Amino acid sequence: MKTLLITGGAGFIGGNFVLHTLARGGVRVVNLDALTYAGNPETLAGVRDHPDHVFVHGDIGDRALVAELLARHRPDAILNFAAESHVDRSIDGPAAFVQTNVVGTLALLEAALEYWRTLDGAASRDFRFLHVSTDEVYGSLGAEGRFTEDSPYAPNSPYSASKAASDHLVRAFHHTYGLPTLTTNCSNNYGPYQFPEKLIPLMIQNALAGRELPVYGDGGNVRDWLFVLDHCRALERVLEAGRPGRVYNIGGDCERTNLEVVRTLCALLDEEFPDSPHRPHERLVRFVADRPGHDRRYAIDAGRIRAELGWTPQEDFESGLRKTVRWYRDHADWCARVLDGSYRGERLGLGDGARARRG
Repeated sequence: MKTLLITGGAGFIGGNFVLHTLARGGVRVVNLDALTYAGNPETLAGVRDHPDHVFVHGDIGDRALVAELLARHRPDAILNFAAESHVDRSIDGPAAFVQTNVVGTLALLEAALEYWRTLDGAASRDFRFLHVSTDEVYGSLGAEGRFTEDSPYAPNSPYSASKAASDHLVRAFHHTYGLPTLTTNCSNNYGPYQFPEKLIPLMIQNALAGRELPVYGDGGNVRDWLFVLDHCRALERVLEAGRPGRVYNIGGDCERTNLEVVRTLCALLDEEFPDSPHRPHERLVRFVADRPGHDRRYAIDAGRIRAELGWTPQEDFESGLRKTVRWYRDHADWCARVLDGSYRGERLGLGDGARARRG
C-alpha cells in the first residue's frame, strides 16, 4: 500500500483530494494541516476513524515535526496543498502569506530533500514531491490567449506573488538538487467544502439568507472554472505519470465572467429552492467597488496534461455548478459550523485594513 504525506489536507482542495483518495482505497494518507481559518476538521468528519487516514495537527514550517513524520511513515510521495490562498486576505495581511507559502514551502522542500536522500533503489526513483499552485502566478490576460506552462510569471497580488516564489523554489530544488518535483497550476476551483469567503459559496449563502450579492467592479473579470473533483483526478494522473521537473496546467475550459457566474448561480438557486422568499435571487445582485490590483482575465491551456497524461474534465460548468448548489443545500450544517469560526462574511481586501459587511 502506498503512503502519501498530504499537507493542507483539511482545506478545500486538499480535503477533497483526501476524501477522494480514501474512497478509492489502496492508499494510506498522512494528513498534516495547521487548521488555520480555512482548514476545517468538519471536512474530514467522514474519515475521522478511517484506518488508512492519519491526521496530524501541525505546520509545514515545523521542521522537527515534518522530519519525524517522514521518518515514521516513509511516504512514497508528498503533495503540498498547504497555503494561504485568498487574494483579499493577502491584500490586508501579506506577511502571513509569505510565511506559509514561501518560508513554509522552503522548510517542506528541505525536509523532503533530506528524506529523499535516505531512499535507494525503486523508493528513490519513484518518490515524488507534487506542489499544487495556481494560474494567478501568470498575472492577467488580455481578451485573447491562454496561459501555458511557458507563460512568464507576472503576479499582481501578494497572494500570487507568494505562490510564484514557492513555485520557483520547487523548480530550483529539482534543478539544483535533483529532487523529483512536479508542479501544477490550476484555474479557479469550485465545489463541495469550499470556504464561504470565495465567490460561489459566498453567493449561495448570501442568496439563501436574502443578503446582497456583491459583485466587484463591473462584473466583467473572467475566470476559467474547474470542478474540484476534476482537479483531484488530474492530480492523480500527474502523480502517477508526470515527468519529474515538469509543470502541468490544469483548467476546466470554462471561461465565465464573474457576473455570468452569479447569474447562472441565481437561476440554479431559483430552480433548487422554488419556495425561497428571495426569488428571483438575481434581484439581490449589487455592484461594489473593485478590489485593488484585480486581474481582468485568466484562462488555462490544459493541452499538455491532456496530450501527455490523457486527463480531461468530466464536468462542464453547468453540471458542476448544479452539483455544488445541491451539495450546499444538503450540507447546511457544515456551512453553519464553518461560519461559527472567525469569518463573518465581512468585506476583505480593501487595502487599508478596513472592514465592511457584505450585505
